[in-house]
Amino acid sequence: MKKEKLDIVYEDKYLIIVNKKSGMLTISTDKEKINTLYHKVREYLQKQNKNNKVFIIHRLDKDTSGLIMFAKSEKIKRLMQDNWANVKREYLAVVNGTVKDNKGIIKSYLKETKTNLVYSTNKNGKLAITEYEKIKSNKLYTLLKINLLTGRKNQIRVHLNDLGYPIVGDKKYSKIKNKVKHLYLHANHLEFIHPLTKELINITISVPKYFEDLIK
Repeated sequence: MKKEKLDIVYEDKYLIIVNKKSGMLTISTDKEKINTLYHKVREYLQKQNKNNKVFIIHRLDKDTSGLIMFAKSEKIKRLMQDNWANVKREYLAVVNGTVKDNKGIIKSYLKETKTNLVYSTNKNGKLAITEYEKIKSNKLYTLLKINLLTGRKNQIRVHLNDLGYPIVGDKKYSKIKNKVKHLYLHANHLEFIHPLTKELINITISVPKYFEDLIK
């Protein structure tokens, strides 16, 4: 079986940013150790130099596609994570239904159950804020641009489900059974000041073709 190449969208001496496919884990779990993006990035870097290391800065859910950033040293990892609130992260999501409002903000406190389900509550949770803006819609679906103001686990999926417009293909939170293979959530934009060069890094990637096929 032919090995898939990493889809690297940015790389310098300090950082590497990769476009992750839907269905791939960011890091290993008890059940899967090898087929992860972290493992593939480490393998790629160690082919250049066996002493190269890679460090996780943030994660995406297994079923979410799009941009993930890794650091090449612990120092860079720490600098990026300490300044993470200033990193602009945008997503594109196709949701079930025709969203009426052109834009809005969803705010709630999120908690997690013992079975790893996240839900909104009014107390004792972590504050989560999600901005959304309608790009286009048809009779069945709406394409939304999402701006994360906080970075909680499953935040976008829970908030859009709370709003009444669950993400297409979300088997974890949506009660709507879409006959699709993917979760229609894609991290398409990262914007930040490079911690060492102080350069503005602004990266936008297109959505997978299956997004366009659904929301023509």
